[in-house]
Amino acid sequence: MTRYLYLARHGEADPLGELTDTGRSQAALLGERLARMPLDVVWHSPLPRAVESAQVIARELPPTVLVDDVEELIDHVPYVPPAEELSAAWAPFFDGYDAEEAAVGHDLAHRLSRRFGASSVSGRAAGAGDRDTHEVLITHAFQIAWLIRDALEAPPARWLGLNCANAALTMIEHRAARPPSVVLVNDMSHLPRELHWTGFPDILRP
Repeated sequence: MTRYLYLARHGEADPLGELTDTGRSQAALLGERLARMPLDVVWHSPLPRAVESAQVIARELPPTVLVDDVEELIDHVPYVPPAEELSAAWAPFFDGYDAEEAAVGHDLAHRLSRRFGASSVSGRAAGAGDRDTHEVLITHAFQIAWLIRDALEAPPARWLGLNCANAALTMIEHRAARPPSVVLVNDMSHLPRELHWTGFPDILRP
């Protein structure tokens, strides 16, 4: 029995957090790619850019696929490293985070790991029984980084430096009594080149 998780960042969004035309195109193409899979459910963050991305993706899927929001997938900083774990290069990123904010983010991240992380095989789609499940998570860059870190059993601070483009696909397999397998990371093969690398600084990339 395997729990297959397909993680994707929402499509490109404007400064107000609404999808752009580019973001809708990205989500539709991701939906076409995911339509080949025997999906059970599309879980999404409750933020508008993720909600709309999930809705666009769902148009490409059979109507039997459940689409629902999950609080733990909301955009948040999952772990604020203490000073002894924090490199000087990352220190400015955490300016302004107080202990209360850090605790709230870490609690959400812990719940995210419990629901979708390395120990999550028993927490998969409802009604799955002993069969394989295929679940899509439409979320945000930090949450995908956190779940990759979780799958690799890396230290908590190693979510930093893991990033993903809009509508890029990451795939993690969870098998009972075996370590997780990270199968894909930031894969954009379903997108034409002009839709690659949105959400990143505008520099030359392969």
